[in-house]
Amino acid sequence: MSDMEARISRLRMVPVIKLDRVRDAIPLAEALSKGGLPVAEITFRTEAAEESIRRVAKEFPNLLVGAGTVVAVEQAKRASDAGAQFIVSAGFSREVVAHCVENKLPVYPGVCTPSELMWLLEYGLEVAKFFPAAAYGGLKTIKALAAPFPMMRFIPTGGISEKNVLEYLAFDRIIACGGSWMVKDTLIAEGKFDEIEKLVAQAVELVKR
Repeated sequence: MSDMEARISRLRMVPVIKLDRVRDAIPLAEALSKGGLPVAEITFRTEAAEESIRRVAKEFPNLLVGAGTVVAVEQAKRASDAGAQFIVSAGFSREVVAHCVENKLPVYPGVCTPSELMWLLEYGLEVAKFFPAAAYGGLKTIKALAAPFPMMRFIPTGGISEKNVLEYLAFDRIIACGGSWMVKDTLIAEGKFDEIEKLVAQAVELVKR
């Protein structure tokens, strides 16, 4: 397990965040840090993503910040230049993966089939984002995929909540879960960062069990 994967594994959760306004980046990072979960996957689905990553990386050097929903090499380059420490995608792109591997940038492509796992192995990757987890059979499917691929580890994302996260994390082939229930778009939009901090702290306490 690489250093990055070890860090993610210790945290056990990766908040998946959509930021529509750059000004929300710092208070959100502060809420995550105070809540005890210093990691953020900021999705490249908005114009605010790149600058948000840059500000968080600069102001919170101890917070592990990555870029999510990366679908092109150009985005991966921009994210890395802004300070992203890892790249996540919803699916598998050979171009994106090859770029990240060549530049020693940790990358976690989204997969949901055996063929896609074999593609990851072609690039020496042994940790995959399983997405969308709930829609593709959840833990049952992950266990079925894990059997013929004993070297693979998973970060399931999509449909993960406080109601089922412990069930996922109980499987030793899952290093962490991605989720957004503690960083909901509506709470960010309304500036309710104190509430986000409380939800984050509750999530951290939950996965300690």
